[in-house]
Amino acid sequence: MLTFVGLGLFDEHDITLKGLRAVQQADEVYAEFYTSRLCGASIEQLEALYGKKVHVLSREDIEGHPTFIERARELDVVLLSGGDPMVSTTHVDLRLRAHRMGIATRIVHAPSIVSAVCGLTGLQNYRFGRSATVPFPYEHGERRMVYESPYDVVRENLERNLHTLLYMDIQNGRFMRASEGAALLLEVAQRRGDEGLSSRLGVAIARAGSEDCVVRAAPLEDIASMELGPPLHVLVVPAELHFMEAEALVEFAKAPRHILEG
Repeated sequence: MLTFVGLGLFDEHDITLKGLRAVQQADEVYAEFYTSRLCGASIEQLEALYGKKVHVLSREDIEGHPTFIERARELDVVLLSGGDPMVSTTHVDLRLRAHRMGIATRIVHAPSIVSAVCGLTGLQNYRFGRSATVPFPYEHGERRMVYESPYDVVRENLERNLHTLLYMDIQNGRFMRASEGAALLLEVAQRRGDEGLSSRLGVAIARAGSEDCVVRAAPLEDIASMELGPPLHVLVVPAELHFMEAEALVEFAKAPRHILEG
């Protein structure tokens, strides 16, 4: 059997009791940390809590040649990942592969940033539209290129009066900050002639699930220069606010009080 176990938001203690039991009963335990990561725990801390060796897989091990799936024909294999395991389409693909190979699968869910954002900000979950990841810029010849698709997602959602959750890129040990994500979003907006986005309210969240989690609501132009400390970060661009959402952002995220008049 192949069991997908979510690790939750921040450290080794976020795993559920059901997930911990699955790990301790497994024959082999693997983990991938390129779709998400526990910034509050090391592999050594995970292994100390679980009493199991954790084999960390590369992106190629997951997307290219996931040989660990074959081992689940005869063994109880667990794959660990940050957050909830099925938020990532990568893991849906792995489950489909296993199913087509005749290998039984199960899922042990865990806290996810998708739901935590609503609790931390007070924004209502049914008001969110499509999410997106803000990637790091890349070099094309001598030109620095910025991906424009996150801006398009934000604009499409705003036209439908829906909030947007933006994930910050993780790449080769680099963790994008919310300030960088906001700056890249505004760079594309300026290129498109969208001057109004800079003054639109954004909500930055750092280290969800930790004791020193930070939630700040401010105009996106202010978030672009805001220092929120270590990762992981996410950024939300809200649409029109329900009065209770506005009150929550003022109380819990230090939003400017004038949003209560909107």
